[in-house]
Formats: sequence, C-alpha cells, structure tokens
Amino acid sequence: MDVVRTNELSEETIDSPSFTGPVRMRSHRPEEGWNVGVVHFPDGVRNRFHTHSSDQILIVTSGEGVVATKEEEVRVGPGDVIVSPGDVPHWHGAVPGHEFAHITLLRVGTTTVFDEESS
Repeated sequence: MDVVRTNELSEETIDSPSFTGPVRMRSHRPEEGWNVGVVHFPDGVRNRFHTHSSDQILIVTSGEGVVATKEEEVRVGPGDVIVSPGDVPHWHGAVPGHEFAHITLLRVGTTTVFDEESS
C-alpha cells in the first residue's frame, strides 16, 4: 500500500505557456501505478487545451472551477469528481473571481500534449 500525504509533498510553482498564469503544484510520481498531483489555480487561471494518452481523474478540493471540452463547459466545486477520457481535448481551471484546486490522477506512463495554439 502506498499512502500519499499531499500536504507533505513539496510544492513548486509552474509558470508555463501551458497555463494562462502560474499555478502551484504538489506531485507524487512513483515508478508504477498512479501519478498524484494537487494543483492550485489562482483567480481565473486555467490550463490550455490538452490531451492525455489515458483517462484523467480530477477530484475538486476547493474553490470554483470549470472543466471543458471543445463542445461543453461545466462549472465544478468541492467534492465533484471528473473523469476525462483519454485523447479528448479538454482544459480545466479557476472561474474568474475564484481560486480553484483539484487532485489529479493519471496512470504512470501517460503522456500529455498541450495544444499551444488553442486557448
């Protein structure tokens, strides 16, 4: 059994073109199993359209956010669980005027590709 205490993971700031602003992330990346990350999006910040080679699970822990595909946008809040199918372009982040945080789960070996041209 592997117990991940997210509050004990080291935090880093990610300031990348893949996001509309800097985010804070705590992550656990084992050699097998699941990558676990806690991502905190400041007011209105989100990531850009991207795909994962496997399904992604998001568990909203605080704030108000949006998860979106090219066809729909859904507002989400604490306790909501989102399953984003692999290879489906999507984005997620904070609603303007609110911060947002979620736990993300991706299988080890999953690749993520950002569409830097889409917003």
